[in-house]
Amino acid sequence: MEELEQLGIIPVDYAVLRSLFSDYRSPRNKIANLEQAGKIIRLKRGLYVVSPKISKQLLSAELIANHIYGPSYVSMESALRYYGLIPEQVYTIRSMTINRSRNFENSIGHFEYIAANDAYYSIGIKQQIAENKYTFLIATPEKALCDMIIATPQLRIQSEKALVIYLREDLRFDMSGLDNMDTDIIKECIEVGKKKEVLKLLLKLI
Repeated sequence: MEELEQLGIIPVDYAVLRSLFSDYRSPRNKIANLEQAGKIIRLKRGLYVVSPKISKQLLSAELIANHIYGPSYVSMESALRYYGLIPEQVYTIRSMTINRSRNFENSIGHFEYIAANDAYYSIGIKQQIAENKYTFLIATPEKALCDMIIATPQLRIQSEKALVIYLREDLRFDMSGLDNMDTDIIKECIEVGKKKEVLKLLLKLI
């Protein structure tokens, strides 16, 4: 399985796998057999990742999220958990996208993508380098928090006190994380984003 090992944990499309097994009489059957044997994992139609038992590496849900649907970046609870700002384990990987909202389910987990306009989307995205092996796009902590506020339906916060309660009790957010936040990113989000008044309360709180 050296051909698969060399792919590592980077998701690949069907064309890449087909070229990898072009010497076989039926590359299509070979790919189907590999999936059935659990050596490759189907992430969505036409997109696969090598199983950890073959690559001998842990899969990255963040990297997979970027590849399943894009352009997109990991955000909201998923990013806040990644930074250690909330304690709960996150089972749905949530991302922002400039395309229409979509959901995907596979054996790795549930992936949710929430639409944003171009101007808002482009604010506060960082390229995270993991283990010097791969990179993925993720919201900065402050953008992840803004996304959380904007993308949560029926979230009505009308005072700084209510915002603190939301952060501490609903999100169980590490309030010390506010000390290092970049207020310029939040100001940019206020300019082009929704729920401006709540974001202004967040800016005031910081």
